[in-house]
Amino acid sequence: MHNDFTPGRPQPIGPGILRIVAPNPGPFTGPGTNSYLVGTDELAVIDPGPADPAHVDALVAAGAGRVAWILVTHTHRDHSPAARVLRERTGATVIGRLAPQDGRQDRGFRPDAEPADGERVVLADVALRCITTPGHASNHLCFLLEQGQVLFTGDHILGHVSPVILPPDGDMADYLDSLARLRELPLAMIAPGHGPMLERPVEVIDALIAHRLRREQKTRDALHRAGTATIEELLIDVYEDVDPVLHELASCSLLAHLLKLEREGRIGREGHTWLDRG
Repeated sequence: MHNDFTPGRPQPIGPGILRIVAPNPGPFTGPGTNSYLVGTDELAVIDPGPADPAHVDALVAAGAGRVAWILVTHTHRDHSPAARVLRERTGATVIGRLAPQDGRQDRGFRPDAEPADGERVVLADVALRCITTPGHASNHLCFLLEQGQVLFTGDHILGHVSPVILPPDGDMADYLDSLARLRELPLAMIAPGHGPMLERPVEVIDALIAHRLRREQKTRDALHRAGTATIEELLIDVYEDVDPVLHELASCSLLAHLLKLEREGRIGREGHTWLDRG
């Protein structure tokens, strides 16, 4: 269902929703960044993606003069850079939150407005509710299409993979808390920032929470066996099921687990060495 990920080709995925995939596929972006056009008479573009000229052209063409809003879930460079160019070409209002200073962000992103949690963006025929969801990034937002209960999740929930948590800006406890908040919403479908549409949202969210808690337990067990260990030593044990090509990113999520456990008083740290506390 809706599995055409050809870059630049508008793909209808629901009433009043088109997906256009950016030409940036890879091990960390899957088929590419999903940009969504939402609405009919007046459109919002959610996550315009990288500032690739062909991708921006595709968004402008699909919008056909109706793009009035640009909504950005977060400012990682595969999601927000096209916002500036698209605003110049359409005059649309940009909604999102300023980039944190962690070296991984699109520092050139300048929104026209930073929404509060629960604030609504009202189009001619639909409305999108802004939901604060820190975790993957501290400035992350999800957007709920109230007509149809479709949740646009950026990198907070992805198609068939678990998002990477990127300290110091990303935070594992925040991520789990945000998932718990989303679970309470009346959702019919999840539209992720990469990969396919996701049905049965509660099951998807429960699986993500369970996956993170299992990884946390593996982290505790590995450190308990070792007594003391560095991240590099723990990574081999905790992420033995992950392709080594992805170990650099996996080490970020491992650090996020360790920092959460440290704040909870369940493990300790001396320099770069982590300590089991029983």
